Amino acid sequence: METDPKDDLPPGANPDVVLTPAARRALEEAAARRAAAPAPDLPPEEGGPAGLEPTRYGDWERKGLASDF
Repeated sequence: METDPKDDLPPGANPDVVLTPAARRALEEAAARRAAAPAPDLPPEEGGPAGLEPTRYGDWERKGLASDF
């Protein structure tokens, strides 16, 4: 029984792209660093926007209207 090469992809890899050994190693190292990093213990934001971050798409967005600086 053959295994699908897409089953052996590191986290974050695009299944439609053939990875070089260096790219595969870089993705595996990045996944290991993310797994080993402690979660930031930040206090809640005071006076910030309620809901989603308004700059999440790179533009300032409020109520469906986007403005680019």
